[in-house]
Amino acid sequence: MTPTSVKHGERSSQDKSKRYVRPVNELWEMWKPRVKMRIYPFTYALYDDMERVMTSLTSYDREKWAAAFSSVAKPYEVKAFQAEKVGDAQSAKENYLRAYQYYRLARYPTTNSDGKKRAYRKSQEMLFKASRYFDIPIERVEIPFKARGGEGNSIIGYLRVPKTGAAPFPLLVSWGGIDGFKEEQLNDPVLERGIATLAIDGPGVGDSPIKGSEDAERLFGAVFDWVGTLKTLDSNRVGIWGYSTGGYWAVKVAHVYKDRIACAVSQGGPVHYAFELEWIRKQERGEYAFELFETLAYAFGMSTYEEWVEYAPKLSLLNQGILDKPSAPLLLVNGIHDSVFPIRDYYLLLEHGSPKCARFYDAGHMGFTKDTFETILNWIYEKLSSQPMNKHA
Repeated sequence: MTPTSVKHGERSSQDKSKRYVRPVNELWEMWKPRVKMRIYPFTYALYDDMERVMTSLTSYDREKWAAAFSSVAKPYEVKAFQAEKVGDAQSAKENYLRAYQYYRLARYPTTNSDGKKRAYRKSQEMLFKASRYFDIPIERVEIPFKARGGEGNSIIGYLRVPKTGAAPFPLLVSWGGIDGFKEEQLNDPVLERGIATLAIDGPGVGDSPIKGSEDAERLFGAVFDWVGTLKTLDSNRVGIWGYSTGGYWAVKVAHVYKDRIACAVSQGGPVHYAFELEWIRKQERGEYAFELFETLAYAFGMSTYEEWVEYAPKLSLLNQGILDKPSAPLLLVNGIHDSVFPIRDYYLLLEHGSPKCARFYDAGHMGFTKDTFETILNWIYEKLSSQPMNKHA
């Protein structure tokens, strides 16, 4: 058999024996700078806590991982409860957020074990208890979804509306990737610009009623329908922002629902080349922490590397014929050294369809720099501050 005659599935099986698993101590070395700077996903983490957990772990066993981080979360949960009893709102808020942080890490990167599922529910509980002390608390909303067999019938969202200004407010709908759930999408700086925020889970993530698929963008259509029923939100000024794998859905939504949104941001998402075996073989030694393929597979209703390799090419937006269609105003942001999803995917987008805006940074996945967030927020604000013609008239 010649090399070129080896079937796709057979090649993925051959790759299994060559797979790389990053040692836990190497992961901790990689994470240390992010923990010290409190960069995602370590917003509320303390270095000493993280060091204690990470140096105690010797594998990525899901139950042991969840238990280790949950054990660190529990004392902060108790401290928060005690602070509430004596009326110390600031201490209660800080400790609930810290407990949320560690339960959130306990379910990382996704909820693919019983222990991680329990940790996820605890993280939600802690966040909502902390939210009682926010200037603008989180409102949990249930959005109707027309389900197919085996799917859920509602989309859970976290809505926050500015305290000042007049309704109807422009709205930013945001979601993360395969490990970034709606709980991480608080977006206080967006609220400060007078824009309401709705955080949701992308397909196959968190509380999403559906798994990822070749037509899972219908999830977002239901969200736009719901927005149109609310007097507090301006359905003509809706922006979207998808991070990492969520950036894939942002690109697709910008094309499929171009008349329902005013603008879209795709930050660090895959489009076409990311789904090819040539790139997949490189990803495990990149900057993603661990279990990248298992986490991707889980979001799309699978569980293994082999299943992901076989299925991934079907997601290509080039092969689906999406890229040459007109789109809503679309901003592409990433780092030119991204080792999770190739920057080539965004260059490909620039070669097709409607003209687009782009900002690429001398950085890694999602193009994180001190200027990135502000650059994106300024662009969104400019798009949503205008008064477009009524798309639904």
